[in-house]
Amino acid sequence: MNILTCLLVSLLLLVSTQTVTSDPRATPAGNLTCGTTRATTQTFIPTFVRAMEQLSSNLNSSQTNFALANITSTNNNSNPFYALIQCHRDLPHTDCLVCYAVSRTAVPACLPATSGRIFLDGCFVRYDNYSFFREAVDPVTDTRNCNSSFLNNNNFDDFEGGVLGFNKSVGELVENVTLMAVNNNNNNSGFGVMELNGVYGLAQCWESLSSDECRACLDKARSEIISCLPSREGRSMNAGCFLRYSTHKFYNNDQQGDGGSSGLSSSGAKVAVVLAAVAFLMISSFAGYAAHIRISKQKEEQKIMGLIPSSYNKSGLMYKYETLEKATNYFDGSNKLGQGGAGSVYKGTLPNGDVVAVKRLFFTTRQWVDQFFNEVNLVSAIEHKNLVKLLACSIEGPESLLVYEFLPNKSLDHFLFDKDHVHILSWSQRVGVILGTAEGLAYLHGGCHVKIIHRDIKSSNILLDKDFSPKISDFGLVRTFTTDRSHLTTGIAGTLGYMAPEYIVRGQLTEKADVFSFGVVVLEIACGKRNNAFVEDTGSLLQTVWRLYKEGAGSDVIDPLLKGEFPEQEALEVVQIGLLCTQASAALRPSMAEVVDFLTKRGGDQQIPVPSQPPFLNTRALIMSQQLSSSTFSPLTKVWMSLTATSQSSTNLSSEWPLRIDETSSS
Repeated sequence: MNILTCLLVSLLLLVSTQTVTSDPRATPAGNLTCGTTRATTQTFIPTFVRAMEQLSSNLNSSQTNFALANITSTNNNSNPFYALIQCHRDLPHTDCLVCYAVSRTAVPACLPATSGRIFLDGCFVRYDNYSFFREAVDPVTDTRNCNSSFLNNNNFDDFEGGVLGFNKSVGELVENVTLMAVNNNNNNSGFGVMELNGVYGLAQCWESLSSDECRACLDKARSEIISCLPSREGRSMNAGCFLRYSTHKFYNNDQQGDGGSSGLSSSGAKVAVVLAAVAFLMISSFAGYAAHIRISKQKEEQKIMGLIPSSYNKSGLMYKYETLEKATNYFDGSNKLGQGGAGSVYKGTLPNGDVVAVKRLFFTTRQWVDQFFNEVNLVSAIEHKNLVKLLACSIEGPESLLVYEFLPNKSLDHFLFDKDHVHILSWSQRVGVILGTAEGLAYLHGGCHVKIIHRDIKSSNILLDKDFSPKISDFGLVRTFTTDRSHLTTGIAGTLGYMAPEYIVRGQLTEKADVFSFGVVVLEIACGKRNNAFVEDTGSLLQTVWRLYKEGAGSDVIDPLLKGEFPEQEALEVVQIGLLCTQASAALRPSMAEVVDFLTKRGGDQQIPVPSQPPFLNTRALIMSQQLSSSTFSPLTKVWMSLTATSQSSTNLSSEWPLRIDETSSS
């Protein structure tokens, strides 16, 4: 980028050097206009550079003030490219080269748009992805400019008849100069200049237009430029022509017709050559830099993909990327089911008619590779009615894909926190979700050949099938260890608001971290409220539920949308189980197997223990964490460093969970 800066400074110095006797009129006549469509192929910028070079070569070799470039390719990855340069016929050819060089340094600002155009007072440059050479007018981009950078005198005393006389002179001038240009277009000129009563005018059609097309363009330009009156200067800039009037003589009426170079000194020619070289170097450097970034990215992706273990290639598990891409209608936005911390999920229909959910992952780090194969290897090896089923995967395309069974009712948070409340889960449905989630976690913790900790249990990772039975999803952050290990010390990953305090502060991971997250979800299901970090005046959800539970008013926290249609004793027991799972001490939390017993044996001899107070986030900690940015504590530790066993007074600070954190992890 330092090279580009030096080139730009050199260009500005050259432009500002007053060593030439002529004027290439390289000042902008209007704004740079860029198209709204962006190029999708990697070859577009190199093609742009080739076209600009072809345009420059054609302009030099023709010794005229007009040139075209046309690059077409049979390669499917390369789109056709068209470009045009038209200098006004009164400019000497070397002045035209200068004007083109300046415009060529401005047009790349449109990239990667597939079209761009710029009007300077002496020339016009345009590129596009279709053949526009016979285009006379464009209702979208045709414009006018009634301002002047050097004429601010609105006093018309110097014109006979005052402002009315001036307006009349301009009307007659533009009528005559456009007629002159149309008549000249018969000899492929399309150009005219003249002076009338102290007003000067210029009309120029592009040489690619026919006489009729030139007439149509200038007719529109004439009607538009009249609306500039009584401004002392006006420009009309259409797709195929340029029209200007001014009380300042801006053209060279002794340099018409052949675009010769007699009016430009040798110094001007040198400046033109240097400017053209600078422009070429700037664009080439830009293209080279873009190519370097693209190649570096490809090498990084290849390096990351080289980390992929061979164990992914399970029999019947791999799908072709093209099959899954087509199944989702090329990842159309209308098929998007949701967005998670690890990627986006789309609904897809396989060739056999099966409806699936396709999770789209983009590999950018080694951590994402690890998460991908956590899901592939773990989920394909375990099976439980309350765990989402992995059907297939693909790593052959530009991104990796996971294919899951499709669950029509989406995720639990959609029903709990949706503002429209399209469907309100009944109490029995909520209890069913709680029990099914508990059974799924109990299986992960003790029903497999290894102990599996999910690390990201939350309402959005609990999906619901057509009968509203829950299935735990998103296994990208799971950790496994054998039963002879009591815990892991690992980097922190998960979603704030659901993470256990001992895990956040010390990185100590046990299955009790999942129990804590499950307890938060239980309270969300019962209360119908998200576990906000701070809620103005009342504190967090844990604070609110604990306070009402201690006051003997635990049933008051139950979701008001249920309108009292729930068994009060059962609801109190569910709230008690949620508080039991969210106790500050991991040792006091029950195992998920015990939670299943609590839920299935309610009302019997099984007694649910009395919970102790859950941890509350000290609101001062968040402020303190922002003041300790230079300390050695991790960001999460700073936020949670003052977790206490005493209730904290609320503040006016408000922030919503969940906030997902994916830090580098190690076992």
